[in-house]
Amino acid sequence: MFLDPNTFSTDGTTSLGGIDFSKDGSFCAYQLSAGGSDWRDLVVMHAESKVQVGDILKDIKFSGVAWKGNEGFYYSTYDKPDAGSQLSGLTQYHKLYYHKLNTPQQDDVLIFGGTETPRRYIGGYLTEDERYLVITAATSTTGNELYLQDLSTANRPIITLVDNFDTQSHVIDNIGSKLYIFTNLNAPNYKVITANADQATPDKWADLLPETENVLSAGTGGGKLFAEYLKDATSLVQQYNMDGQLERSIELPGVGTAAGFGAKKNEKELYYSFTSYTYPTTIFKYNIQSGESELYKRSGVQFDPELYESKQIFYNSKDGTRVPMIITHKKGIELNGENPTLLYAYGGFGISLTPAFSLSNIILLEQGGIYAVPNIRGGGEYGENWHIAGTKLQKQNVFDDFIAAAEYLIDNQYTSPDYLAIAGGSNGGLLVGAIITQRPDLFKVALPAVGVLDMLRYNEFTAGAGWAYDYGTAQDSEVMFKYLHNYSPYHTLKPLDYPAIMVITADHDDRVVPAHSFKFAARLQEYQTGNAPTLIRIETKAGHGAGKSTAQSITEAADKWAFIFANIGLEYSL
Repeated sequence: MFLDPNTFSTDGTTSLGGIDFSKDGSFCAYQLSAGGSDWRDLVVMHAESKVQVGDILKDIKFSGVAWKGNEGFYYSTYDKPDAGSQLSGLTQYHKLYYHKLNTPQQDDVLIFGGTETPRRYIGGYLTEDERYLVITAATSTTGNELYLQDLSTANRPIITLVDNFDTQSHVIDNIGSKLYIFTNLNAPNYKVITANADQATPDKWADLLPETENVLSAGTGGGKLFAEYLKDATSLVQQYNMDGQLERSIELPGVGTAAGFGAKKNEKELYYSFTSYTYPTTIFKYNIQSGESELYKRSGVQFDPELYESKQIFYNSKDGTRVPMIITHKKGIELNGENPTLLYAYGGFGISLTPAFSLSNIILLEQGGIYAVPNIRGGGEYGENWHIAGTKLQKQNVFDDFIAAAEYLIDNQYTSPDYLAIAGGSNGGLLVGAIITQRPDLFKVALPAVGVLDMLRYNEFTAGAGWAYDYGTAQDSEVMFKYLHNYSPYHTLKPLDYPAIMVITADHDDRVVPAHSFKFAARLQEYQTGNAPTLIRIETKAGHGAGKSTAQSITEAADKWAFIFANIGLEYSL
């Protein structure tokens, strides 16, 4: 045991929010989150002796830690809102600082941001050789500027590589002054390019791994490039040399999600994980030279994957768009329209939902239920174009895709409205909230969790303004105001016989403030004309999702399944 987060607080509500080691492993910086808040404390210690170094840094938010040797590190944060509004006040301008070990936090040096370059999100990281400081800056959750500072000599200026927010670009490696950049500039499905650090503006870029029909995620390790492609929302991984020549396609245990193909340049091995809806997350050790994988750590969960099947189907949405969905259930179930089913989706911010094993979902599968996940528009499963098709004035596509998924399950006798539950969290909570108001006839139970439910005012709290790229704001134009008002879950509720609904939130959620859920639940209870329960579940000392104690996670899962089972009439049996 190196660090035990269970010792951070007696009730388990203070969690580990991040951990970063200096290059030689001498020092460790770890972040503490109290009650699930995005605000963190940062503790530095000697890795071997575990002795704390200097004072604890306070009020860090949305930050990694980028070590420069063993002398200090870069981190990002905001000015904390005034007392009383720490969990709801706007966090507008991120700042990148350098902290020298054993010095007071108030002496930290501002590197980027502030009044000179006000940006909502700023990140800083170093290339592995610590020659270059790479700075990303953004005003929303999509698109970033890219800056570079050569640290090999003192007082070198920060230079601009990408001067707009239209696309996303990140430096993933370097060999001397040769940069490897992962980008979707002129490549919605992403590509890898190379450039000389002294002339690295986009007009000087050269393609190394060109864009393909599959969405790319790229990393490096052991002197190799690893291309992790999404092929219909599942993983395909290929290994290249640093000149862009294909060496092999990596054999994975099955169809699912692989992650972790990254390591330092001198490593001979790396470790990656593999999972699917019927494959508990397993860690493999991979020999970079030979391409051979061997089991490193298997999950201890008591689950027999041979009893279950997970298959991908495609269905047409309202406008004819072809959408994939993965459906998981016990082998041999009867398609009689009476199977308890949970339909789960997200549909936003270019985030891809790929197959992953869930201990909680076993509860449904063991009872003969079905778990279905459609890869709807707004996500990143088919690149930036798929994402854009679910944003701003096209947001209704997301809801239409979800509705069509439910209709597919019903039309093909997997389930029926009396046995269908829908769920989603955060942006997925918005999705479920919209479906509650648009198609309450389609399902029996709904669980919108930590959702963005007031679309006219979401941008007035914490980091909400950064979501405008996806949503637009009511202040943009009369057209945007009317569009948002037309689907905003809070504003479109009306007196109706609603299905059973349990709104889920937490008191320390300072990303999507719980006021969204409070208002929605209150109005829902006011407008409910039927007999189905309309509840709100508020976790205390918890935030947007991450950082819950094991006890909190188990209790929430038990409440969720009990609510679903009770309202679709399913008797739980051991």
